[in-house]
Amino acid sequence: MSVGGALPVIFAAAMDRLAPFEPSPHVAVAVSGGADSLATAILARDWARARGGEVLGLVVDHAIRVESAAEAGMTCDRLSGLGIECALITLSGLARGPGLSSRARQARHDALEAGCRSRGIVHLLFGHHAADQAETVLIRMLARSSETGLAGMAALVEARDVRKLRPLLGVAPGALRIMLRTLGVAWVEDPSNADPGQLRARLRMLRADPAGDGAATRALVMASAARGRARAGAEASWQTELGCRAAIFPQGYAVLSPGPIQPEALAHLLAMLAGALRTPSLVQVIPLAAVLRAATLAGVRILPAGRLGPGWLLVREQASMAPPVAAEPGAVWDGRFRLHHLPERWAMATDLTIGAWGDDAEQDRAGLPNIVLRTLPVLRQGGMIVSAAAELLDGAQACVRLEPRRPATSAPFLPLLPICE
Repeated sequence: MSVGGALPVIFAAAMDRLAPFEPSPHVAVAVSGGADSLATAILARDWARARGGEVLGLVVDHAIRVESAAEAGMTCDRLSGLGIECALITLSGLARGPGLSSRARQARHDALEAGCRSRGIVHLLFGHHAADQAETVLIRMLARSSETGLAGMAALVEARDVRKLRPLLGVAPGALRIMLRTLGVAWVEDPSNADPGQLRARLRMLRADPAGDGAATRALVMASAARGRARAGAEASWQTELGCRAAIFPQGYAVLSPGPIQPEALAHLLAMLAGALRTPSLVQVIPLAAVLRAATLAGVRILPAGRLGPGWLLVREQASMAPPVAAEPGAVWDGRFRLHHLPERWAMATDLTIGAWGDDAEQDRAGLPNIVLRTLPVLRQGGMIVSAAAELLDGAQACVRLEPRRPATSAPFLPLLPICE
């Protein structure tokens, strides 16, 4: 049997490694209309149905090329014809210019996560395959990335609201195209994939391996998998240390026990407390992790814990906090706190914002230091505080909950599977 024919079995085994899922899993697939994402959607459809679940195709139109709207509509029609529910998301505000690729990627991921969040879906699948992984490793080699970066893309990334899954990192793209041709499914070819102005496209041309099962591709993917296993082991080590050493409180601060700490552990703690998507550079973190001291780094202040206990207090830097945002259910302020619902007496109010207590902070019944109180969220109406931080954060039915961003961590890397007809 060819790998094209065996893909459902391979896909199911990969999903098993990326568990857990609900008993009747509901998953979303990012579908660009290309062969890789369409094949992923079909595999996910069959996998979910066999378990009593559902799949949703999320199609994002970047609205940059004049043809994109028609291509997105065609992709939605194809998904519907395959019995896959589809949702079309059209972006706005993306203008050509420097950094377009990275800006478009961030906007796409933000839109995909929002699409999942609005539908209560926590698993978001992408169609990245072995050739994509090989190119990612080459790009990071050229950028002189660390060993961690040279592990390439992880099969699982825990984002704020979703688990981003890449179950096909071990599959050569030729196998996906064989499957689609066998099923009689057409796809869209994105012209940017052949644009010599894009580094990834140039590397793809130099590899001269469109099927993605050549010796160079295999070597790069195998090397990334080895580094990925090492990265996963290192992550397990610092995650264990962080769990033992840091107490993280619902008010968004942490107390870290005395002594040196692994730089990766400190970097992730800083990113979580700052509500950041990425960890700070280890070059900055390493000296501080070796000898903890009073400092400000990556939007977080570090100072002696004082009456909070032995060790160090880590708290959001007041000057780095985000401005207030409209107080609507689901709103996230400063990348750290989500407003789940409004207190009943303010449910019908207008002109409400959620933002930092700031210089108006007054001592509360929790007895927290003023430096912590200033970073807590409060509701304002017309610039006047109308809800204390304690009212928003206290108890199991809290209106506001700490939900810091969690920088990416990796899952097991999947083995390369070539085409064999």
